[in-house]
Amino acid sequence: MKYIITFLAIILTSGSLVFSQLSPGDKAVDFNLKGVDDKYVSLSDYKEAKGVVVIFTCNPCPFSKAYEQRIIKLHNRFAPAGYPVVAINPNDVEKSPDDTMEKMKKRAKEKNFPFPYLKDESEIFKAYGATRTPHVFLLGNEGNGKFTVAFIGALDNNAMDPKAVSEKYAESAIFALEKGEQPDPDQVKAIGCTIKTK
Repeated sequence: MKYIITFLAIILTSGSLVFSQLSPGDKAVDFNLKGVDDKYVSLSDYKEAKGVVVIFTCNPCPFSKAYEQRIIKLHNRFAPAGYPVVAINPNDVEKSPDDTMEKMKKRAKEKNFPFPYLKDESEIFKAYGATRTPHVFLLGNEGNGKFTVAFIGALDNNAMDPKAVSEKYAESAIFALEKGEQPDPDQVKAIGCTIKTK
């Protein structure tokens, strides 16, 4: 019995290691995902950018909805400076029927998303270690399209009330990269809905 318990304990503790979880400084994982415009987008498409703001988000989550305008503003402000947003919807459609590609297309059109909105059919979120929607991963381009993780976490410090925001984590991280510095903090807790997966 003791051996069975030990074996189960090993399985349970090692289960979290099945999928990698990125940390600041790690090499970013490339992807090739279909967007609401029916085109495929890869991280390698952005080799000329200074960085990419990858945000795992979705349609129905109240936190994601609350952040939509701020994500749009972030893209509109920083994409011209070389830091575009790429939004990825990681939710399984069986667990979250509001996250089908058809409904993603409708949401993107209603909100006039200026950035790619991709469906995560390859469970890229697991490779990144994303657990929430929204979950931000700021990637810096080290040259030749080699991206590394510079910042992970939340867009800012008030999910539901934009007027109460006093710290803009993602913006500060981008400014740090522009100066050739490491973001500080480089990781904060992501606040949002849990990713819906099988």
